[in-house]
Amino acid sequence: MAGGIGSRFWPMSRTEQPKQFLDILGTGETLIQQTYNRLKRICPEENIYIVTNDIYRELTFKQLPNLNDEQVICEPSRRNTAPCIAYANFKIAAKNPNANIVVAPADHLILKEEEFVRVINMALDYTANNDALFTLGITPTRPDTGYGYIQFDTVDEEIKKVKTFTEKPNLELAKQFIDSGDFCWNSGMFVWSLKSINKAFENLLPTMHQIFSAGEGKYNTAEEEAFIKDAYSTCKNISIDYGIMEKSKNVHVISADIGWSDLGTWGSIYTHLPLDENKNAVVGKNVMLYESKGNIVNVPKNKLVVLQGLKDYIVVESDNILLVCKKQDEQEIKQFVSDIKLSKDKRFY
Repeated sequence: MAGGIGSRFWPMSRTEQPKQFLDILGTGETLIQQTYNRLKRICPEENIYIVTNDIYRELTFKQLPNLNDEQVICEPSRRNTAPCIAYANFKIAAKNPNANIVVAPADHLILKEEEFVRVINMALDYTANNDALFTLGITPTRPDTGYGYIQFDTVDEEIKKVKTFTEKPNLELAKQFIDSGDFCWNSGMFVWSLKSINKAFENLLPTMHQIFSAGEGKYNTAEEEAFIKDAYSTCKNISIDYGIMEKSKNVHVISADIGWSDLGTWGSIYTHLPLDENKNAVVGKNVMLYESKGNIVNVPKNKLVVLQGLKDYIVVESDNILLVCKKQDEQEIKQFVSDIKLSKDKRFY
């Protein structure tokens, strides 16, 4: 899934080139390239499909030149994750109705790839033989209020039955979840058979299922594009979590330590960058810091930047835009972008 804008990473992430198409961590690979290379360890490259927005079609091919036309699924508008997944399901079903599927966002960081491959293969083995919807859980390391939580019952040593989903609890509740030992973070990655997920859509989002099933016979043909434009114009905007996972009785989870971050904010990137002796995370070749601690600085390598007396700030420059924001207020960046859309022209967002 590669259609989001990533507005919390403004000004680097913008409508024309959102964060999944950026090398935010300075590794030499963009996030979508990292995700693609990780997933090709699990399935043949020709079985990897990218669902993105129409406006990112050329950018996707530029960054992943081995893809063929069929592998890039372009949504005409944003309707959240349930329509995105339903569309991909019907595209895949036209080729292989017995498919077993992994769904992964294109902009997550996974540092322990061997463990990721192991648990995904375990989930694929389970869904190939059971009517189950799998979500990949993350073993929590702290009572974080920025993630959704999954409560589980023990089924065996690693595969658990999901009891409840909780969206972004307050700190007190998050601490209770961690202390109980039967909660994990919700990663937003899923594994299921095509038959199981389509049955779930039919039962829980029947209108959406009917909208996309009306296109059977048109997927992977010249008629698909016109059909999908019409389908999306009537499609509900809803997440797969709310529409399917939270209402299903056959959801399972593996809670894993895969070195994961959803890279949702500048603060989440801070924990994955090298820090200097004053706990500053710096991306940029010509940054000079004086009496400055705990900052995130991301500037072009040819830009000389001198900072004095800053503590716990985000300083980002990208394409003639400079952001200076307190780390503790980073959630306001989305509001900054909304305000900019009302008062400035498109080159700024």
